[in-house]
Amino acid sequence: MNTVRQLDRVVIRFAGDSGDGMQLTGDRFTAETAKLGNDLSTLPNFPAEIRAPAGTLPGVSSFQIHFADTDILTPGDEPGVLVAMNPAALKANLPDVPRGATIVVNSDEFTPRNLKKVGYAANPLEDDSLEPYQVHPVPLTSLTIEALSSFDIGKNEAARAKNMFALGLVSWLYSRPTDTTESFISKKFAARPEIAQANIAALRAGHAYGETTEAFSVRYEVPPANLAPGTYRNITGNLALAYGLVASGVRAKLPVFLGAYPITPASDILHELSKHKRFGVTTFQAEDEIAAVGAALGASYGGALGVTTSSGPGIALKSETISLAVSLELPLVIVDVQRAGPSTGLPTKTEQADLMMALHGRHGEAPIVVLAPCTPSDCFHMAIEASRIALTYRTPVMLLSDGYLANGSEPWQLPDVSSLPDLRVEFATGPNHTLDDGSEVFWAYKRDPETLARPWAVPGTPGLQHRIGGLEKRDGTGDISYDPANHDHMVRIRARRIAEIPVPDVTVEDPEGQAKVLVLGWGSTYGPIGAACRALRSRGMNIAQAHLRHLNPMPANLADILDSYDKVVVPEMNLGQLSSVLRSTYGTDVVPYNQVRGLPFTSHELESVLEEVVKNV
Repeated sequence: MNTVRQLDRVVIRFAGDSGDGMQLTGDRFTAETAKLGNDLSTLPNFPAEIRAPAGTLPGVSSFQIHFADTDILTPGDEPGVLVAMNPAALKANLPDVPRGATIVVNSDEFTPRNLKKVGYAANPLEDDSLEPYQVHPVPLTSLTIEALSSFDIGKNEAARAKNMFALGLVSWLYSRPTDTTESFISKKFAARPEIAQANIAALRAGHAYGETTEAFSVRYEVPPANLAPGTYRNITGNLALAYGLVASGVRAKLPVFLGAYPITPASDILHELSKHKRFGVTTFQAEDEIAAVGAALGASYGGALGVTTSSGPGIALKSETISLAVSLELPLVIVDVQRAGPSTGLPTKTEQADLMMALHGRHGEAPIVVLAPCTPSDCFHMAIEASRIALTYRTPVMLLSDGYLANGSEPWQLPDVSSLPDLRVEFATGPNHTLDDGSEVFWAYKRDPETLARPWAVPGTPGLQHRIGGLEKRDGTGDISYDPANHDHMVRIRARRIAEIPVPDVTVEDPEGQAKVLVLGWGSTYGPIGAACRALRSRGMNIAQAHLRHLNPMPANLADILDSYDKVVVPEMNLGQLSSVLRSTYGTDVVPYNQVRGLPFTSHELESVLEEVVKNV
């Protein structure tokens, strides 16, 4: 009889060949975990190659989930459980696995040929090299084929269900339900019911294997987290961002137009928005990035909320049209899901290296608003904030997500729709200026005295004819102007319009109020920084944390906060871009901590770095 042991948290990593279905396995385990009410955070990690050679190190795909009975901030620094579907998965992930961890391996795949592919001179399941770990060799492939022997499918097709067998086994081991996954499989393979039934049978067989085998003497339970009351769902950053754009259109009572070209890791936003035509969303998959942003800007000119999505390489191509949007003073939401570069770089890995491009990457003086969500679910709220600012101040707004946020997931409490901001705008409907002779005319660049935004005139509105294009306009009338003084004025007023946008003050988490060191982050470093600061405080150290979601303009209280601490540490997944901005803007001698490995920081490494800073202040 199995002993049931209660744990407060678990980190599991599923790893295998890119054709082994590890992302699907992780997604389904995550869905069942969310259903149980645990707090969770995930980290999918997959190769850039569409199909790397089977069984090789470049072809390894993994999915890590950290779930707990309390609030957590990261997908975990190291897996306490590794499920390795072949030797490549074991070798690629073993350096991250701590001593004493549980390793479940598909022993069927440890053949001489597969071992040779990844440089194993001997079988690690037989040479005692895995002695520091709790290793469970399980013949997943042959057990799956045997479980499906009664189905009218070939051995190769039966073997493909081994990920479901593994999911069933791990679900049993950690007391996860499987009914939602069975429903998912039935829907996914509705056109091929025999395949659906085979996968469900494999899932059940894996669960039964856990119940009957003597290999696992202990199974585990992680109680639900004490989350705030409400309705929750598991959500990725890309999905949350797409929902935020849909909500923006509804709250603005405007059609949403997405002009996009598929690019990793932003494509899922295009895929999701294409499903929501009933909410007034139109998606246009353009022939290239330039056409995509041009169409989005044209949609804004026509009275829609224009949106374009991409990653770093695509944003570079869009830069001329973004400058045009600055000149036209029209709303435009630009989503940059950052990835590791330069050039194609590591397209499936994460990075924060587009900040300088977002702030300055256009010709001429072309300032725009720059925002950054801090968690997957925050992508929803920051998409709405980007839309609010774009619509209110008639400006392009760039939203800097990244691959870690885009593909990672966490529980999201569904908001009360009535609590979302009212984004409705007023279009120009008639003349807005009186000439000296008393005649009334429409001036396309006559500004609102509070927002400095010009009127938004939808083409075809009687009497509101005005000139459009990239040539410099005269302030007020909107006529083409080559006057040097007017150009100087327009450059300055466009910059002022951005600089004077009111944004929320940055808040500081400093529980004791005694900290001398502040850790300042932006974007997806929020989780690792928060976890590291929590760990240091639990050991009696005082340290403060603040996080920027508004990067241009920055919060009005930031200068005072920077001056309030002896040391300001800025961790970034780049070579110090925010650090450079803070030095040049505020004269603050910050302490940068930078890595560009294509992976998020671990909280342990940040904890060590921050501990040294605190001790030496």
